[in-house]
Amino acid sequence: MRTNDPVTLSFVESLMREAGIGFLVADQNMSILDGSLGILPRRVLVEADRVQQARRILRDAGLEDELKG
Repeated sequence: MRTNDPVTLSFVESLMREAGIGFLVADQNMSILDGSLGILPRRVLVEADRVQQARRILRDAGLEDELKG
């Protein structure tokens, strides 16, 4: 998933930790390039074998609109 919203990002991180799903937040340091305006979305990447579980958790948490594909 991708998001510019730091609150959503924090929520997703919490959900993944709680479920024991390994994740990486990519592009966090891109804020240097966009002048800390938050226009470049951060990507949340999860373990390949847990993608479906992570998607289900996000849908159950009401974050379905954040998912692509």
